[in-house]
Amino acid sequence: MPRMSPDLPLRVAFRLLVPGACAPARAHAGDAGYDLRSVEAAELGPGGRALVGTGVSLAIPAGYAGLVLPRSGLAVKHGVSLVNAPGLIDSGYRGEIRVPLINHDLGETFRVEPGMRVAQLVLVRAADAAFVEVERLEGGTDGRGEGGFGSSGD
Repeated sequence: MPRMSPDLPLRVAFRLLVPGACAPARAHAGDAGYDLRSVEAAELGPGGRALVGTGVSLAIPAGYAGLVLPRSGLAVKHGVSLVNAPGLIDSGYRGEIRVPLINHDLGETFRVEPGMRVAQLVLVRAADAAFVEVERLEGGTDGRGEGGFGSSGD
């Protein structure tokens, strides 16, 4: 259901699909990301991957999308990130949020435990667009984009 007023928070309906699942929650007031917690154990060997369930499904309102992002603490302390960072949850998706983790540490195994914060969810506006083919793009007066990747220097 959409935002009722600019002063009210966005309402996002959710379901807890299994015992022990937790609603997405902020660690601190004002945080952009809502922590997603695992509902299952998993073991990621060095360089390994695992798809970890959160036991949560969401009804993200039309006009919004969810971005699933890595947790910086897991990345810095353990080398664990997301295979597809960021993951995208479209407003029409109603299935379980599952997190594809990867262990970039080539020497240590990482163990995911139930209840562990494994990723974070950020809700963003997703604009409708009508793509219109034109002969020439306006507004690019400085030649940006003509040089390709890395063209603006180090």
